[in-house]
Parts: sequence; C-alpha cells; structure tokens
Amino acid sequence: MSSTPTSVTLKPDARLPLLVVVFGAALLPLPLHPWPTLVVVLFGVFLLIQTASLRLEFEERALIVWQNSRELRRFPYDQWLTWRLFAPWLPGLLYFRETQSIHFLPILFSPKELREQLELRVGALEVPASNDD
Repeated sequence: MSSTPTSVTLKPDARLPLLVVVFGAALLPLPLHPWPTLVVVLFGVFLLIQTASLRLEFEERALIVWQNSRELRRFPYDQWLTWRLFAPWLPGLLYFRETQSIHFLPILFSPKELREQLELRVGALEVPASNDD
C-alpha cells in the first residue's frame, strides 16, 4: 500500500443542494403554497451551507469530517463493516456501517472521488444491490 496517498480532501459538489432548491421551487403550484416550497427550499439552503462548510478528509487510518477548521468526527477504517453509495449520479447518500453504529451522509462532495477513496482506503465492502445468502 505504499502507493496510497497520505491524505486526500474531497472537493465540494453543490449539485444535491441545488437540486433540492429547484425541487422546492417546483412545488410552488401545489395547494398549501408557499409552505411546501418554503420547507424544501430552506432544507436545500441548509445543505448548501453544509456544502460550503463541511469537508471529508481521507487520511491513512480514518475518514475525518471537518466543519470549517474544526474536526467533527473521525471514523477509523478498521471499524467499517460495509458501505454503499445510493444514487451517486445525483449525488445522493453515502451509507456506511461501523461496528457500533450506522451512518448516512448526503453526498456533498465529488461522487467520483468519494467512490475512488472508499475503494482505495476501505476496500471492497460495498453492499451489493441484492444480497443472496
């Protein structure tokens, strides 16, 4: 594993928050307007703020979640049991399970870089589409 870079920080990708904002705007003609639009657009704005402030760093032994310059959480790779990307073309969600807990993260980063780093750092723990026992 000498070819593994020591640390990689993923580039932000605002497609998901912008898609949520557009979806919220499309709800305007519905009954009860403007409430559905307001709720969905505010969620999109929240995701946009998260896109600007959060960073995922893949270091040698752990995935680190940063907010601005403060470390929020560290996920050691040796604790990972499985992972999966849901709808990475949107981008969608990253699901991963550790020995003690399950996590869902919106993909606010380059989905291509995210998949590459997961395969490189964590390995082939991706959950297949159907699980036959």
